[in-house]
Amino acid sequence: MRQNLARRAALVDAAIEVLARDGARGLTFRAVDEEADVPKGTASNYFANRDDLLNQAGARVYERLRPDEATAGALLAGRTSRADLAALVREAVDRVAAFPTGYLALMELRLEATRRPALRALLTEQVREDMRLNVENHLASGLPGDADAVRMIHLAASWLTVERLTLPGVLPGAEGTDLLTELVERVIPEEG
Repeated sequence: MRQNLARRAALVDAAIEVLARDGARGLTFRAVDEEADVPKGTASNYFANRDDLLNQAGARVYERLRPDEATAGALLAGRTSRADLAALVREAVDRVAAFPTGYLALMELRLEATRRPALRALLTEQVREDMRLNVENHLASGLPGDADAVRMIHLAASWLTVERLTLPGVLPGAEGTDLLTELVERVIPEEG
């Protein structure tokens, strides 16, 4: 297998685009080569098989969706109220929705994981770690709410992102983000 890390990353990013556009069935080495604009056969030199490509795409989506520590720290700095939490949740949904092909590819990968145990294990670990980090960062930040509240908000925000990207007419305009504010207000006890 080839080790040019920049080329490998470009191929995995191309795989994410193919997954989002064509679904898991459309993810072939040839489609990835075309999306990455590289010679035919390049992807097959970098990935042992399709499962390897799917697994690496799953890991890469999370790399690109998760803010780095500095960004996460800046987002949390000085925010301690329920209103601040609602704003953070809206910002998170907006940030994830700004990478629509990544999130759509992730949905494809989740469906494919029902048939591929290795991919299921990888995504389970990624989502579990994402949830753990959300809870840990939240509790350390001084924002109101406990671990269960964070998990409920995470799940609701995740599904709102699915609605926004797949059926945007269900909750058009600010309807969805207004619901996030309402959710936070109902799940998190009033301050004071």
